Amino acid sequence: MKKIFLILSIISLTVVTHSCESDITSLNEDPKHPTVVPSGLLVASAQQELASQLLTSNVNSNISRFFTQQWAQTTYIDESNYDMVTRPIPRNHYNRMMASSSAVTHSPGVLSALRDAKQFLQNEGGSAIEKNNKEAIIELISVYTWANLVDTYGDVPYFGALKAVPGNTGPSEIPYDDAKTIYLDLIKRIDVANTLINTSQPGYTNDLYYGGNMSKWKKMANSLKFRLAVTLSDVDPTLAKNYAEAAYNAGIFESNDDNFGLSAFPSGLFANPVYQDVIQSGRNDFIPSDVLVDYMNSTSDPRRGRWFTKVGGAYVGGVYGSSNSYSAYSHMTSTKAGDAAGDGYMLITPNAPGYLLDYTEITFLRAEAAARGFNVGGTADALYVKAIEASMTEYGIDSTTTAAFIAVNPYNAANWKQSIGFQAWVAMFNKGFQAWNFARRLDYPVFQNPDDSSVDDVPVRMKYSDQEYLLNKTNVTNAAAKIGGDKVTTKIFWDVH
Repeated sequence: MKKIFLILSIISLTVVTHSCESDITSLNEDPKHPTVVPSGLLVASAQQELASQLLTSNVNSNISRFFTQQWAQTTYIDESNYDMVTRPIPRNHYNRMMASSSAVTHSPGVLSALRDAKQFLQNEGGSAIEKNNKEAIIELISVYTWANLVDTYGDVPYFGALKAVPGNTGPSEIPYDDAKTIYLDLIKRIDVANTLINTSQPGYTNDLYYGGNMSKWKKMANSLKFRLAVTLSDVDPTLAKNYAEAAYNAGIFESNDDNFGLSAFPSGLFANPVYQDVIQSGRNDFIPSDVLVDYMNSTSDPRRGRWFTKVGGAYVGGVYGSSNSYSAYSHMTSTKAGDAAGDGYMLITPNAPGYLLDYTEITFLRAEAAARGFNVGGTADALYVKAIEASMTEYGIDSTTTAAFIAVNPYNAANWKQSIGFQAWVAMFNKGFQAWNFARRLDYPVFQNPDDSSVDDVPVRMKYSDQEYLLNKTNVTNAAAKIGGDKVTTKIFWDVH
């Protein structure tokens, strides 16, 4: 895997299709932007970029951990007060996920890289089955990325986006499409990708997530469909139930072995981005917040010892939205508590995993689905227990300790959104976008806007990129009016309560 990441770091400087030739026309070729790149390298590049963007805690790119108030800041507190203008965070996230809607061939974003990979795949060798598997991988990563854009912004350019090919850059202004319409199309694309998968042959051998194991990709397809289906529950319960039950019956994640993402980052340039931001940077910018730590203290949550250090014998979170002295509060820790050798569970290390969809999240979604009356293989109570067990196992908590925790924090059928909402929020610690989706959909926990907040309330969406108002002004202005205003308080279409 380290070799693959090294290749990704120099891909834009590599001329893949050039050979030693005397043809003077080669002087017209740009060596920094190859005409053709092996599709597998573009897919691996997209996977690395997707994981890096969604997992990073760099305040220039991703402040989702502040949307759910699980992290607090020390010296600089603009981002925990939701200032997204001084640092153009909406622009940076949009560009890394999408790049320009009519992007050029050097594939600067996740979706534009996948677009080019799909184009180059058509002229590559291999059996029909293998090429279908590869196309399915491209489609499923694309769907995951598009869903994140919709969950973040609402309506976005979709059907008319990314149409550019070499020699045709496409239109400069792209209409925005209805978010629910996009969601339903994404589910259709998952179904089509699923029909392409043949588990008798592999996909991309340099696939960073599953190593080309198409059985894993099939489970990922069904699990992603399950996530999108449950997300639709409040806005279209009948459709959500049908899609969720179909996905469950087709086979979703069964253990942490099925998780979608990187099981281990390499070291160096491509180390886990949270390690780079929190440890390797040598800065002391982040600490766990009082919002999270106080709640975990109230439930005697054993995961505290895996995630945080103690101060004066206690776990103490920094005041959310305020400046905090780093030395006065608990820190996020890199090693398993009491493990001097450092060979236990590690949260923030160079090689820590980075999952974008995992068994714990899917099990909490199953509990939520069951509470809504969906038939997904268990009762809400039993699946609530199973989801907490999955999270505890993920962080190395033994079964006896887990059982004791569940016994004093039981499922409350009378207020299932609160039970599942709080426990899913905790379990999604350090998984900002996943935690944000649970909190918005279930309305628990209820977050308080900081006194010095830059916005009217805690964000439930991100504003559109400021560049869109320069490059695509008419369409973004119309989109903003349609959704009720380009504000952080304007709810995404599925967030109806």
